[in-house]
Amino acid sequence: MLFKFLGTGTSVGVPQIGCACPVCTSADPRDRRRRCGAYVQGAQASFLIDTPPEMREAAIAYGIRKVDAICLTHAHMDHVAGFDDVRRFNTLNGGAPMRCFADTETIAKMHAIFPYIGSQPNAMGLFRPMINFVENSEPFAIGDVRVERLAVEHSFPCSGYLFNGKLAYISDCHALPEATVERLRGVEVLILNCLRERFHPTHLNFEAACGYFRRIAPRKGYTIHMCHDFSHAELLDKWRDTGLDVEPAYDGLEIEI
Repeated sequence: MLFKFLGTGTSVGVPQIGCACPVCTSADPRDRRRRCGAYVQGAQASFLIDTPPEMREAAIAYGIRKVDAICLTHAHMDHVAGFDDVRRFNTLNGGAPMRCFADTETIAKMHAIFPYIGSQPNAMGLFRPMINFVENSEPFAIGDVRVERLAVEHSFPCSGYLFNGKLAYISDCHALPEATVERLRGVEVLILNCLRERFHPTHLNFEAACGYFRRIAPRKGYTIHMCHDFSHAELLDKWRDTGLDVEPAYDGLEIEI
């Protein structure tokens, strides 16, 4: 299983519009962060985690042509604004509808945001995403990749995911229920949001993320959903100082499991 980070930034991205801070003007390519999303490539199928605004840009940059399904974490626009571009993958798949896994609330919100989405061709021949939404309440498989929903709190119930029991992806949360912490103890790879140093009511800050990495004790940790308060190099040094094997992810980084 190959895991690629398509975006690692917060809801406004990095650089932010109109900002001239050292991170937003950095020459380090790792400090350019699209909104959060990822691509998982198994032996039998490939799929997206979320469809952020720059999904099309990332797919072109990284040569992504094959998408068999989608897993959504929640319906905030920084995670779903690129959903309309899924129609291109419908075409590449021969016009077949695609499965999209999400919790019940997210599915309802997706229908409200994109009321034209359906699972059948439009009678007028108009081009639109063809999607079969599937509730993610029970473990499921996408090809040879086993997927399990992880309950997380983002001021409302939200979804993280565990793939093949080895790699966990949690892009947006401010708290992990105890059951989720127990499920993840000793996981091989934990990807967790770490917005900034200061407290935030709906995202983990550095201190809170550090606490979960210590409790869960993954073999390797990565942080995502980072704002311009941290440069990649600065955050890497902060994680090294903790003694934990954690580092900030960056757009385009690949992990092979």
